[in-house]
Amino acid sequence: MNRLKTIFFVLPAMFMLLHTHAQQAVGETPPEIPRGYRNETFLKAAVALGFLDLIETKPALPADIEEWKGIVYRKVDTTNLRLDIYRHKGLKKRAPVLVFIHGGAWAKGKRSDYLPYLIDYAQKGYVTVTVSYRLSGVAHFPAALEDVKCAMEWIRAHADTYLIDPDRMALVGGSAGAHLAMMAAYTDETAFTGGCTATPGKKVRAIVSFYGPTDLTTEYARNRGEVKKFLGKSYEEAPSLYSVASPRFHISADDPPTLIFQGTIDALVPVSQADSLHRWLDRAGVPNQYHRLKGWPHTMDLSKKVNAYCQYYMDAFFKRYL
Repeated sequence: MNRLKTIFFVLPAMFMLLHTHAQQAVGETPPEIPRGYRNETFLKAAVALGFLDLIETKPALPADIEEWKGIVYRKVDTTNLRLDIYRHKGLKKRAPVLVFIHGGAWAKGKRSDYLPYLIDYAQKGYVTVTVSYRLSGVAHFPAALEDVKCAMEWIRAHADTYLIDPDRMALVGGSAGAHLAMMAAYTDETAFTGGCTATPGKKVRAIVSFYGPTDLTTEYARNRGEVKKFLGKSYEEAPSLYSVASPRFHISADDPPTLIFQGTIDALVPVSQADSLHRWLDRAGVPNQYHRLKGWPHTMDLSKKVNAYCQYYMDAFFKRYL
């Protein structure tokens, strides 16, 4: 298997490895959309010839960032679910919190996949958190969603300890992580809590979705093995389950603003999913921004240029809504 396919299309655990040292400040001239590729063949050639610069996925922890790793936020049977927290050592007052939810087709991935982004945004003055959740090989839907919601409540309950402003929370996810972020934000606060305490009216302030699946009832999604494994049943066995597990069916006018990034040659989550999400949010009156990047694949954020582009618009989005 060639290197490009391994990086861009096979390893779902790499969905959200984002990092750049060439960050642009909000207020500068907006970056142009990075030029994409005609198809996967051209993309493979660019990587093979060294024409595509990829990000550093395992950065060292800077001296000015402090971390708390492996905190148990929930125990389910014999499983300890953990989260990591990052914060700038110079932080003196409460700051917004960005909660990152890793991808991996609901079956793989780990919370440390987000380390590059966690560091970047801690250096920008946010408190950043990354969470683990039960994967589909351990428990089916809604287990992962329940875990994410429990993690959100844990963060709110421990806000004082980490200088977190619990009323300024954003969720960021990639692929399966984006699906869980949308589900956690679009569903009622007291639904899918898994027994964790939930406070009615406690909405997150913003969502960032990187190539997240939004409708599991499409023919394409119904036939994906990852979706069947996540839900535990086929569409024929439980069609209503596929609707309940789809963010699109939970969208309402009071949902938080949503920032969407999607590549047009995504071979795993079709661009039509993001196109439809944009339309559904518009119809519901939910503020949203959609960046449709022509000629980029599922893990387009591995490109330094794409990453810089995305961070520019994330910075502006957080500045506006957090």
